[in-house]
Amino acid sequence: MVFIVSDRLGDVVAKFPGAGKVFKENRIDYCCNGGRSVEEAATAQNLDVNALLQTLNQSYEKAVAEGEKEHDWQTEAFEALIDHVVNIHHAYLQKTMPVLSELTSKILRVHGQHHGAELSKVHKLFNTFRMDMEAHLIKEEELVFPLIIEYERTGNKDKLALAVQNIDQLESEHAAVGDILHEIAEVTNEYQIPEDACGTYAYTYEKLEQVEEDTFRHVHLENNILFPRLRAILEPVRA
Repeated sequence: MVFIVSDRLGDVVAKFPGAGKVFKENRIDYCCNGGRSVEEAATAQNLDVNALLQTLNQSYEKAVAEGEKEHDWQTEAFEALIDHVVNIHHAYLQKTMPVLSELTSKILRVHGQHHGAELSKVHKLFNTFRMDMEAHLIKEEELVFPLIIEYERTGNKDKLALAVQNIDQLESEHAAVGDILHEIAEVTNEYQIPEDACGTYAYTYEKLEQVEEDTFRHVHLENNILFPRLRAILEPVRA
């Protein structure tokens, strides 16, 4: 078996990004809680850990047999990884969040009479997510990422140390927005659409689920790959 019960979730997805899909299907948070073992995550979700491991290993073996290749972000240059995060994940959120703010307002106005309790929570939660995430993206793009890139270009470990000083705060912010997304999923019963929902209602829930999925991939790249790599460079210095 490639993966075992003691493997950390973040390490599993770093080695096999396709595992993210398996974890998502089982409502396992592999980004903000990527430090948990497979066994701990399965227990928390009342899942059969052996069945989960079997699915993970079969999915991995299938991907290898079919010649699927995933980008190895564990060895990629920091600047390339940061460019990917900014140009793919940050850009996606910056484009999508204003649209979803309008959509959550619209369905609250139209369907609030019958689904007000649920939609009021969705509207409030999403706009809190947007506000927090907008500030977070600015911090990464204007403060932390430039320090990392300058370190990689110049070898100046003072710049790296300044970047690493901010990592705990970034991870805390990741956890906070992750909690909001989990709460949205809970409030919407995993994005289940009511029978009387209109097309806009359905589209809004579809987009909310996509934001959750993209954010988890985004946070995984930072929490489980970028940040540990940066910390590891400073370990000999701290010792």
